Amino acid sequence: MLRIHFTSQDLQSVRVARQPHALWELVCGVCRLDTRQGALEFGHWRRSVREGLAKDPRARRALLPLQTLIPPVGYIPDFLTPSVTGGGLAVGLEEVRSTSRTRLTRELTRLAESRPLPSWVSSLNRPGVKALGTLTRALELSCKTLLEPYWPRIQTAIGNDVELRSRALLDGGTSALLDALRPHARWNAPVLEVNYPVDRELYLEGRGLLLVPSYFCWRRPTALADPTLGPVLVYPVAKQPLEVARASKDGLERLLGRTRTVVLAHLANHGARTTSEVATAANIALPSASYQLGVLRDGGLIASHREGQFVRHSATPLGLRLLDR
Repeated sequence: MLRIHFTSQDLQSVRVARQPHALWELVCGVCRLDTRQGALEFGHWRRSVREGLAKDPRARRALLPLQTLIPPVGYIPDFLTPSVTGGGLAVGLEEVRSTSRTRLTRELTRLAESRPLPSWVSSLNRPGVKALGTLTRALELSCKTLLEPYWPRIQTAIGNDVELRSRALLDGGTSALLDALRPHARWNAPVLEVNYPVDRELYLEGRGLLLVPSYFCWRRPTALADPTLGPVLVYPVAKQPLEVARASKDGLERLLGRTRTVVLAHLANHGARTTSEVATAANIALPSASYQLGVLRDGGLIASHREGQFVRHSATPLGLRLLDR
């Protein structure tokens, strides 16, 4: 758990970013790309990005150094996500390009403690070497590959979230704004208790807190590792699988994948079914059926309930809406 300690001055300086932060979205997106997390929310995006990378060697090469510096779990160097209050991606990239050698050495050394790094990483903080400029260009190109085609969707999701946060603030003040971060965080004045992979204390000490809504942040919020930097809490916004399916050229199968679409359609057509019945209907192994049903259940598309010795699964209203039933 991350415990963020507020003073009365900090409560007067809580802000919400009104636009997506491109570099935070990129860092979170790189984390999502190489995992199976969020099959419903990110499955279509992952498939589209991988198809694009397969056709674009330059984009593949640009992504490789980022995958080295951005592990799916664990420490990520803070210099990749500078605080940007205006100017968008261009200003953020310039801040990355201007990172001091002292800071690079400190953060890359910490990264090397958690995972082996290739030799080129050590060149990032050498004077007179253009490696940091090359990395910045890789960030820019990867933003175009991973984010640009989906930017309108990202902006819409974050705009919807900002509207909710604004309403909470207007209706109940800062305490209501912080309390509205549930289930990702719990406001227990004067401490915000955040769902976090490690135990950590962060004292704001009058600096306030910037809340950054993120499309590609997943499951739990994230924050800068260095407590001396401007305090930031990046949190996941709600995604809309229904809108993604309808906006996708290939529809529902592109969103869910062929097997999950077959499973969902079978439940919609035949009502409650056991795992074995689903496996037989979809022509898949029982463990695979259990996994696919679990993904659909996590996404709110099916519900499961026990009847005696059997567990039966049925499509939810959201699942039926996805199928236009």
